[in-house]
Amino acid sequence: MTVSTAETPRGGPLHGLLVADFSRILAGPYATMLLADMGAEVVKVEGPRGDDTRTWMPPVRGEVSTYYLGINRGKRSIALDLREEADAEVARELARRADVVIENFKPGGMAKYGLDFEAVRASNPSVVYASISGFGSGAGRNVPGYDLMVQAMSGLMSLTGDADGPPYRAGISVFDVMAGNHATIGILAALHHRDVTGEGQHVEVNLLSSALTGLVNHSSAWAAGGVVPFRMGNAHPSLFPYEPLPTADNDLIVTAGNDGQFRKLCVVLGIPEVADDPRFAGNADRTERREELRPLLTEQLAKRGALEWFELLTEAGVPSGPINTIDGGFAMAEHFELDPVVEVGEGDRAVPTTRHPIRFSETPAVYKLPPPELDEHGAELRTWLTTPQENA
Repeated sequence: MTVSTAETPRGGPLHGLLVADFSRILAGPYATMLLADMGAEVVKVEGPRGDDTRTWMPPVRGEVSTYYLGINRGKRSIALDLREEADAEVARELARRADVVIENFKPGGMAKYGLDFEAVRASNPSVVYASISGFGSGAGRNVPGYDLMVQAMSGLMSLTGDADGPPYRAGISVFDVMAGNHATIGILAALHHRDVTGEGQHVEVNLLSSALTGLVNHSSAWAAGGVVPFRMGNAHPSLFPYEPLPTADNDLIVTAGNDGQFRKLCVVLGIPEVADDPRFAGNADRTERREELRPLLTEQLAKRGALEWFELLTEAGVPSGPINTIDGGFAMAEHFELDPVVEVGEGDRAVPTTRHPIRFSETPAVYKLPPPELDEHGAELRTWLTTPQENA
């Protein structure tokens, strides 16, 4: 189903799905942007003042926050004050027609508007209803969920920073993004279940659970081994070399994760005998004796610059990479022909944005709508939602 009465060209594997997006800030909007990229029709429901990220600036493009622009392409905006019954009724009708409803209110917060899962399911039994919270709908339901809090409470910050320094947050809201991805996965799985059975369901995602699964080897160290990991700067607790190493100019990430790669590294560095040294025979040996091995590597790396070593190591099949700023990261993606930037919208509304990360051979991602202005599609959507459906 599409909101517009105009015929919409087929595009994206989720073409025809209607998503009612009651989320804001990052995790939910990121998930719905991914769904929009894949062809879903996403209606972004905002309060009268709009999504908070509209005002999270600098930086800006024109007068609009680049934060907001980065996670809201492909959507239509309608401003509704859910405290007003007339607007709440419009919202309930949207939820009744939607294939997917997604929200990140405090658990239980949608009930007072008649928009909780049970209320929506009563009129829309096949709905896939996704809720994102900080700490779940149980004992943590009343704890506000912000990424920085979860980075602290999950243990991530205890792993980030120099061994002798203070804990640090990650440079992005990593668990908001991770929860958004998990919400997307959950929605797609529930849609498959619905296709098979006709049955909708409630999909729940919380930031803390996303964090704990996202800590992967560190989570397993505790859950399976009873070991509490702590920060080691840029070093890896279970691999060496797997960290930045100094060269003649800049540091270079070197990640020789197995014996074959380590041997190739030593050959490229001109020290093949080190690969035959019994002290460094296996990964466990190299990790245990990293303080002995590191100076042998850095002595050779000091003879060339980081980019030159990167080219030589890549040619030899040794994983490595320069440490870039963001612009350098985009330049690297261009170099690898990944076309990282696309334009969404046309004319004065065209906005450069990061390409959807998944490539589909038959149903490519679509970039049809720029991030909407507040209530940009409100009149159109109100008319559509107040017009009775045939065979409703």
